[in-house]
Amino acid sequence: MFNLFGSLMNSGPRLDPAEVVRQVTAGDALLVDVREEDEVRFGGKAKGSLNLPLSRLHMSADPKSGHFDKRLAQAKKAGKPIYLYCASGARSSRAAGLMRTHGFEDVHNLGNLSAWHSGGGAVLR
Repeated sequence: MFNLFGSLMNSGPRLDPAEVVRQVTAGDALLVDVREEDEVRFGGKAKGSLNLPLSRLHMSADPKSGHFDKRLAQAKKAGKPIYLYCASGARSSRAAGLMRTHGFEDVHNLGNLSAWHSGGGAVLR
């Protein structure tokens, strides 16, 4: 049976969580948590991640916005990939599309916090 949700979540090349952890830990990539702040407080976050909730990402990722997050521009200028995660992978998939509309090309959906942890990444509580 065709699973549309699973297809959406698995679109694009499959990422190796251990490689993402290695890149982020080395400072060669930016990791963005798109969950809401209360979710982060409750469930913790990936060590080294930047929390930019999807509900406000349209402003944080828009260079024309007064709320633009310059850390995204710095990562782009440095040629660093940007990896996104959320609770299930659905919001991070939408966030990747949103960021592409604002000119961020090297953006990838890691999926969820469990993927980060499975790759050996630390979770801060």
